[in-house]
Amino acid sequence: MTVSQAQIEQALELLGGLGPLRPKRMFGAVGLYCDDLFFAVLGEETLYFKVDAETEPRFREAGSTPFTFESDGKLVSMAYWRIPETALDDPEEAVDWARLGVDAALRALARKAKPKVKSAKLKTDQS
Repeated sequence: MTVSQAQIEQALELLGGLGPLRPKRMFGAVGLYCDDLFFAVLGEETLYFKVDAETEPRFREAGSTPFTFESDGKLVSMAYWRIPETALDDPEEAVDWARLGVDAALRALARKAKPKVKSAKLKTDQS
């Protein structure tokens, strides 16, 4: 999976209304960051946005499909879904979908940031 500089520039132009974006090459694909928040993957001419339980149904209803790859003979699906076809030529619609990706990434970050509280077992003195 390789992504050309022209493909990166095209994606950045399409999503320009979202704000300052930063591409970062990784494992043959390109991650897209908005304010240091990883929210999208560009791979083999396809743009994928982060999804979660809240946004995945909207992508599914729009006919989108998840980012998948094969590992050890198994198909692995990730929480990134393809930009709907209707948004590929419409920067305003593309930014709306990208915002869903940013929102999902923010929720994931918030879940990670919450401190994990271990339940304490109360000991009772039985004397």
